[in-house]
Amino acid sequence: MKFVIAIILTALLTYATGLFSILPWWTFSITAAMASIAIPQKVWKAFLAAFLAVFVLWGVMASLIDISNQHLLSTRVAFILPLNGSYIILILLTAVIGGLVAGLAALAGSFLRKK
Repeated sequence: MKFVIAIILTALLTYATGLFSILPWWTFSITAAMASIAIPQKVWKAFLAAFLAVFVLWGVMASLIDISNQHLLSTRVAFILPLNGSYIILILLTAVIGGLVAGLAALAGSFLRKK
């Protein structure tokens, strides 16, 4: 149950910090660390909860933005990167990067809680 609560809390806090355009892009890592400090879990569960929360959130948000402009920008960016113009791989890459940053922040927060 704590695992599901940690996923929901991390996703909500990440979305909330994303609403403030004044904050830098990496602010969600602080919220992931705070969620892992607030909800005591094993280290790997804290990593996985934050990873899943941000992976799904960023994947869905990037897909919604991508659909709204008929994949124009993401296809062009995918041609600049070595992705052969695949906007789907670009969206997955975006979600994986966000998930890894959040997961590592939650991992750090979980280690801080143990001390």
